[in-house]
Amino acid sequence: MAFLWILSCLAFIGTVYGCGVPAIRPVITGYARIVNGEEAVPHSWPWQVSLQDYTGFHFCGGSLINENWVVTAAHCTIRTSDRVILGEHDRSSSAENIQTLAPGKVFRHPNYNSYTINNDITLIKLATPAQLGTRVSPVCLRCVTTGWAANTPPRLQQAALPLLTNTECQSYWGSQVTDLMICAGASGVSSCMGDSGGPLVCEKSGAWTLVGIVSWGSSTCSTSTPAVYARVTKLRAWVDQTIAAN
Repeated sequence: MAFLWILSCLAFIGTVYGCGVPAIRPVITGYARIVNGEEAVPHSWPWQVSLQDYTGFHFCGGSLINENWVVTAAHCTIRTSDRVILGEHDRSSSAENIQTLAPGKVFRHPNYNSYTINNDITLIKLATPAQLGTRVSPVCLRCVTTGWAANTPPRLQQAALPLLTNTECQSYWGSQVTDLMICAGASGVSSCMGDSGGPLVCEKSGAWTLVGIVSWGSSTCSTSTPAVYARVTKLRAWVDQTIAAN
């Protein structure tokens, strides 16, 4: 599944490709459902990661933030035996020129709470750097969301959603929604299982930035209730500190 978002850009600079500017431009036609949603233009979200186990089973998404680092959700339990797949669009195809990389180190947020789902963020340091190019490039850190959800076509999906204030979101989820979270949807679109860890991105001044990380929501993938994302702006300091120290 996929989602796209639009918000202010907190740029993460550091590669020759910069961040947040796809070589292949995405086309967003409107409010399609994520489940059975609209197919993304191939390779138009070049930071999208598929996290797969050793059998090739896709269990979570993620976002490339530079050639050495991927961000995903803490509730996606990552092992060094898992695979980080870059440059993929159609998971049913063996003809795509994908990059299959190994996690070198995994850093789950030390204050992640599996009961409240606060601090739902993990950083993966790749064992070898990603090769950046037209099909693989990083997102800026700060909204469309993208990913492959369960029970969806094998090709990357996308949908545009409205952001909600936390007060609006609490009318659905109550005190479960904290200031470490951001909500989107409740408009006939939603993320679902399999999207976890994937990006919620927003565009400003021509660059896409990572605003949220798919975290939790309706157990039935309801499109009339908002999905909840880890709020990247609240977690940025930990991201910077972890990358600087490693």
